[in-house]
Amino acid sequence: MMLPTLSAQDDALPRLGQGFVWQDLAVGQRMRTFRRSITETDLVNFIGVTGMLEAIFIEDGYEGSAIAGRPVPAALTYTLIEGFILQTMIQGTGLAMLELVQKIHAPVRVGDRIEATVEVTGIRPTSKGGRAVVDSRIEVFNQHGACVMTYDARRLLAGRG
Repeated sequence: MMLPTLSAQDDALPRLGQGFVWQDLAVGQRMRTFRRSITETDLVNFIGVTGMLEAIFIEDGYEGSAIAGRPVPAALTYTLIEGFILQTMIQGTGLAMLELVQKIHAPVRVGDRIEATVEVTGIRPTSKGGRAVVDSRIEVFNQHGACVMTYDARRLLAGRG
């Protein structure tokens, strides 16, 4: 029995999980990410990889903490949301993160559930064909609907042709 082979014709098939090219986006367009709960394992793995061995992150119930519960680094919250954006919006089309301006509004704790909205705020084609600088505003919310973080991202995205 002969097994099928990948052909040139198959190259024309839509790629599952392919992100948006900049021409598919419009200023004012809004999207929503998936949501997920932040686990103790997420926290332990993140601080182990990054070296963020701050007492409030590694000691449950740390006495000197100004935050009740088990807070997580804002960087963990940001990277989880960026993971959602990468897997859905810019997979295969995101060329570079150019700038990021971030504000933290409230703590996120182990057990919290986060999700975000993404709004396209600017699109500027570059002089190199097929690319554009795309600005977006990301608002991150917890399970209570409270905004815990906002950030503006400027990315270089691929385009068609």
